[in-house]
Amino acid sequence: MIVDVVTTILGGAFLLRFWIQIVRARPPFQIANFLIQLTDWFIRPLRKTIPGWAGYDWSTLVAAILMAVVSALFDTWLINYFSARIILFLVALSLLNWIIYGFMGFLIIEAIFSWVNPYSPIASFVRDLNRPLLEPVRRFLPTLGGFDFSTLIVFFLLQIVSRTITHLILSNLI
Repeated sequence: MIVDVVTTILGGAFLLRFWIQIVRARPPFQIANFLIQLTDWFIRPLRKTIPGWAGYDWSTLVAAILMAVVSALFDTWLINYFSARIILFLVALSLLNWIIYGFMGFLIIEAIFSWVNPYSPIASFVRDLNRPLLEPVRRFLPTLGGFDFSTLIVFFLLQIVSRTITHLILSNLI
């Protein structure tokens, strides 16, 4: 359980760092500093072997994949059954869950900030992280009565995607 918690936190931090680069978001100083201190010990050595390309630091994505591999290896070690196929499926499942639950978490944080303090610097950072997910829905669904339901719709779509992918991966595993 401790290994799963640690790999999930680190894997999520690596994925967040990569997503920040993709959407070109500017985190508040405290968040950026925390994220760098949490992940730099692993990213710096990887950068020596995995160069950045097309404006992205690919070592952060590789670090997230390595965390998923560690988690999968530990899980297969616990059940005492090593299989490359099972490890591959567990890695894919871990990465997809981290991504989807991370997006869902940021959608919840954005909804809370919209009620509490929509002008906070953290709120604008979270909006920047969620914008690529919400914009396609906002194009098709206008605000109804002054309410923006795009966050709720994307949240439910992410749940459907998570359950579908989990079902597909687990059905192929058995």
